[in-house]
Amino acid sequence: MNLTTIPARRGKAAFAPRGSHVHVVNTHGSQVVDTWAFVREDLREFMSMEHTRAHIVKLVPVPGDALLTNHRRPILTLLEDTSGGVHDTLIAACDRWRYQLLGAKGPHDNCTDNLAQAMHDLGLEAPETPSPLNLFMNIPWTALGRLSFEPPVSTPRSYVRFRAELDCVVAFSACPQDMIPINGRDLKPTEAHFAIEY
Repeated sequence: MNLTTIPARRGKAAFAPRGSHVHVVNTHGSQVVDTWAFVREDLREFMSMEHTRAHIVKLVPVPGDALLTNHRRPILTLLEDTSGGVHDTLIAACDRWRYQLLGAKGPHDNCTDNLAQAMHDLGLEAPETPSPLNLFMNIPWTALGRLSFEPPVSTPRSYVRFRAELDCVVAFSACPQDMIPINGRDLKPTEAHFAIEY
């Protein structure tokens, strides 16, 4: 498998033709990877967590589940997950305002900017920043609806594998969060990897 690096704290995007398989590898086991998919012929149609939750009637997809667009069409299907199955569909991509609220002084790398740059590198512009599928992100919830931000449970080289159901553009951000332990308690974001197999 020919792996492409998602550099630590940065983003990367690629074309994924219909029928191809998209592998996302948590190389060091503790890195959250914000994940987006856009329909190639019309970027205004994109993978939507709110539409997906209504379709699968759960908070986290499992193998066999289709992830839907904002037009309620399947765009990716989760085929395999060796990471422990802990992912997040609730939390928005981090941005400069999030880091300001956490107390960051000055500019801070963030997933919103990483998406924009990754798309720009392909000569594209995302029409907005959809709420991502936060792969490997551990956001437990309680019966009372309380959420918390916890380190990933995934292990080194664990992965997820999707099938593209439409010709699409997939984009990833190796989340640069280093102010809360969402990428592990050592607060050190790392690179991750992905591959598109035809």
